[in-house]
Amino acid sequence: MSTFRDLHTAAVPLLLPNAWDLGSALAFAAAGFPAVGTTSFGIAASAGLPDGGRSSKAATAALAAQLCRLPVHITADVEDGYSDDPAEVAEFVAHLANLGVAGINLEDSTAGHLVDPAAFARKIAAVRRRSPAVFINARVDNIWFGEQATVEAVLLRAGAYADAGADGIFVPGLVVPEDIRAITAGIGLPVNVLAHPSLTVPELGELGVRRVSSGSLPYRAAVDAAVNAVNALREGKPAPAATPYWEMQSRLASFSQHNTG
Repeated sequence: MSTFRDLHTAAVPLLLPNAWDLGSALAFAAAGFPAVGTTSFGIAASAGLPDGGRSSKAATAALAAQLCRLPVHITADVEDGYSDDPAEVAEFVAHLANLGVAGINLEDSTAGHLVDPAAFARKIAAVRRRSPAVFINARVDNIWFGEQATVEAVLLRAGAYADAGADGIFVPGLVVPEDIRAITAGIGLPVNVLAHPSLTVPELGELGVRRVSSGSLPYRAAVDAAVNAVNALREGKPAPAATPYWEMQSRLASFSQHNTG
């Protein structure tokens, strides 16, 4: 079995589906994905909370404890580490690593705004010292939040995070091909972007991207599909096709049987 790091050096980008609960992760694993991430948006939304604001810490840890029992690599979206204190962030990541988490996403923004890159680099360094085996995917939020949203500013932050010990750089919101190529060429680490309708995964690979995350897309698409299914019934249309109840029940029963006690 390839290591999680190995998946970032394949001929094609790693396509990472992001789960919000055990059922979605079981489905991704059954579909053959070698790694599954969590989505802070999906986890928070499932609890009736908006994304961000450090609201998903307990739920992310609880879900990670379940997902690490699956035969796939698990990487956790831990927002900004849920603390301004590098030692507290490192402690939380060490807890996840002890559960079996192979990687984390750690973002350089808090409450929707960029933080001082030096302060964020200290978080990365603390995590690297405490959990040397964990793949640190440092998220650079300039473009996502429209602050200092230039290729040059992204590269400056990415360089500081690489020096601090990051293993990969995640630039959500990056969709302009010329910018993608400039950033992937200017960073000596695997670059991760969010899936976007304007570019396919193979096209992103040609631009130098090594990892493509689905982010909250599966959760949002699932909500849309749920509404569309019931709308179809209301409109007198046949029930839409879906994975049979007994197949999903079997997955859950098998997981429960092998992971109790």
